Amino acid sequence: MPSVRVFSGAIIGIDAFPIEVEVDSTPGLHLFSIVGLPDKTVEESKDRIASAIRNSGFIAPSQKNRKIIVNLAPADIKKEGPAYDLPIALGYLLATAQLKFDGKDKIFLGELSLNGSLRKISGVLPITLMAKRRGFKEIVIPQDNVGEASIVKGVRIIGVKTLGELAGYLQGKIQIEAAKAIDYDQFLKEIQEKNEDEDFDISHIKGQENAKRALVIAASGGHNLLLYGPPGSGKTLLAKALAGILPRMSQEEALEVTKIYSICGLINDQPIISKRPFRNPHHTTSAVAVTGGGTWPKPGEISLAHRGVLFMDELPEFPRNVIEALRQPLEGGEIVVSRASGSVKFPSRFMLVGAMNPCPCGNYGDDAKACTCTAQSIYKYQRKISGPVLDRIDIQINVPRETYEKMSGEAEGPKSEEIGQIVAEARQVQQKRFAGTGFQVNAEMGPREIKKYCQVDEVAENLIKNAVTSHNLSVRGYHKILKIARTIADLDGNKEIIQANHIAEAIAYRIKPENDPLAAAI
Repeated sequence: MPSVRVFSGAIIGIDAFPIEVEVDSTPGLHLFSIVGLPDKTVEESKDRIASAIRNSGFIAPSQKNRKIIVNLAPADIKKEGPAYDLPIALGYLLATAQLKFDGKDKIFLGELSLNGSLRKISGVLPITLMAKRRGFKEIVIPQDNVGEASIVKGVRIIGVKTLGELAGYLQGKIQIEAAKAIDYDQFLKEIQEKNEDEDFDISHIKGQENAKRALVIAASGGHNLLLYGPPGSGKTLLAKALAGILPRMSQEEALEVTKIYSICGLINDQPIISKRPFRNPHHTTSAVAVTGGGTWPKPGEISLAHRGVLFMDELPEFPRNVIEALRQPLEGGEIVVSRASGSVKFPSRFMLVGAMNPCPCGNYGDDAKACTCTAQSIYKYQRKISGPVLDRIDIQINVPRETYEKMSGEAEGPKSEEIGQIVAEARQVQQKRFAGTGFQVNAEMGPREIKKYCQVDEVAENLIKNAVTSHNLSVRGYHKILKIARTIADLDGNKEIIQANHIAEAIAYRIKPENDPLAAAI
């Protein structure tokens, strides 16, 4: 019988492309060979496939005196992972005339167990999106992957539990209903009806009104934020409360994020991730784990935080190479990871929220406790975060210790849900402003957009001119002030002209008085 062909899919970065699984079966001494740059996982699939075929009631390759050659094309792309088990098994059954079906418009994915059942795999969503884009009519996947694939409309999603069940379906002996496509708006409505409470409400934080205000501005405009102050002042709680005031993602954003989590095998109960990610890596995390990489490059923490928050507690304790590696993604919203196996690009448009003490003992600048650190140790500690990295952090706010009266009093102020509505309205203004540009929030604006959308009145212009001149601000620092002011104006309901009070508040987040604990570093 001439060679046969079935289709599967592979992933490079976060994008997928079709793979042709060609199987040739000829008489001769038994041989089962897989070519086409397979990795160890794919090479070892021969034994899994043989057992699954035999336990599903078919004749396994070892039971036939035939030479079986499997080619995964294109052959110059490395193949990895167990998702090729199912298409290789089907190609073998088709080549040996044990099955007859037309697979020209179908894609098959799945890892086979020894008993013929199908296990859940990673990367189903991007391959499903590719199938739709390339004109495939149907994708066959393990039953446990149906949820994440069903958010893609226009492709029949067939979930199967075993190889035997799939064989019956392909031969027309049994019927399998295609999964119903998920409507994203309805999905969000159902989530909201459950009244899911956030882990931490911003109203639980007593005092720290300045920090809360900075939190609202950062959430509204997607600005990076640095919280610094003595231990126990509430920096970590403020960062955690940020997750509760961020709006749900749009469908486009949710698909971007869910693709990344699908590739990493992190899709759990919900088929699509609608809540913005909040990643909190420990300061011992390696640079590769943060930025992404490995023999087969995978997304790191900065990509898992895409469209959400990357919280780096105890920021100066992170290795310097980890902090410096954030420069490119903070500026460009993406990172290119180059390895011997190739270069891939991962999206990394996240809000960086850092928390740090002003010195090793934590009490430098504190009125209540004396600092025990030397001037040299304070300088060395603060300089662990380089000037270029600090320049990329939009808002830098001091979080001092609160008084006993505020700590012991009743919690006051609006709840996360109320503030979240204010943030959502500000973001809607920005989405209308940037419609068709690819930008989502003010923090993403480039020089052209800043010139167009950050118009200031005469008083405000003189104010920012004096600030730039007297403090010798960089071009980036000047642009950061305008972006922050644009967000403050949006929160203030000013749709066009940025006024002096907006600029003044923005400057306060960038330029510190001489007695500020981080004045020398900033």
